[in-house]
Amino acid sequence: MVENKIVRRNFVKKLSFGGVGLSLLGQPLFSIAKNLPREDLKVGLVGLSVHSAAFSKILNDPNKKKDLFGCKMVALYHPPGNPDVDFTPEQLSSYQKDVEEMGVAMVDSMDQLIEMVDVVMIETNDGRPHMKEVLPALKAGKPVFVDKPVAEDLQGVVDIYKEAEKYGVPIFSSSALRYMESAQNINPSEVISAHTFSPAALEKSHTDLFWYGIHGIEYLFTVMGPGCVEVQQVQHSEAEDLVIGYWKDGRVGVFRGIREGKRDFGGTVFKEKEIVDLGSFTGYRSLVVKVVEFFLQNKAPVSAEETFEIYAFMEAAQESKNKGGKKISLDKVLKKALK
Repeated sequence: MVENKIVRRNFVKKLSFGGVGLSLLGQPLFSIAKNLPREDLKVGLVGLSVHSAAFSKILNDPNKKKDLFGCKMVALYHPPGNPDVDFTPEQLSSYQKDVEEMGVAMVDSMDQLIEMVDVVMIETNDGRPHMKEVLPALKAGKPVFVDKPVAEDLQGVVDIYKEAEKYGVPIFSSSALRYMESAQNINPSEVISAHTFSPAALEKSHTDLFWYGIHGIEYLFTVMGPGCVEVQQVQHSEAEDLVIGYWKDGRVGVFRGIREGKRDFGGTVFKEKEIVDLGSFTGYRSLVVKVVEFFLQNKAPVSAEETFEIYAFMEAAQESKNKGGKKISLDKVLKKALK
């Protein structure tokens, strides 16, 4: 077995959300060994997808800049997918060609992948099998990045993070929209209100906004910061969703999910002396840089608490939709998932 280059530190941080206590591993969860070899950490991918192809091209670029030094993708295992959401054979073949051109080896099993790598990226597009895919990495002590959606519903998200706590392994998830330069330049303490939008295709096996709306919602949380206490879905149609979030300090954030007409990513931030256009999606590189930092430093850029709040926002939006637009408490939604 490839020697794991990372060692654990035995401490935990108490996570509290709205009075709900959950003992989760804090950040950093464990430190890199002092005698860490100088060679790159070996990254393993689970799942052929648009992201695994794109991330391989970024991380294994021979001319990459220093902010991507320290990690290299070496192997990929593609588990059988659920037929209702799987890519076509032609798409999978294209993704495989892309990753292999970047020097990534295809392997036949999760066990083989785990033997070859130090850290793992879950890149399957379906949230339902993510627990099954995450567990072998957690049991082997390999830090994990889980691409969106973490799971098909909030309960699944919480369960995966509980398993990370159980095995003492760092875990991180984020949309690439969080790391757009325009969003990172915003100080949430200066924001009066914000409105973001993104495509919001639906997948019946997942909570509505988990499948794709999460991109625009993570954009919203990036500029507003955490602290949303209530959610109200005021519009749901074949064409769109419109969701309002109410923050504990009285601010309001709005998300529009687009399914008809021009589909794009973006938003507007309202400040005391300025209105900022967030602009559209500019690529995956900034997210990959953060994933590299996470693997090297073992400190997730997004806390478990904020990740839970983002997914609780989406779960509450669905409950609000089902109840005719009623305001839903995030605290109550999360308490239910934490039972």
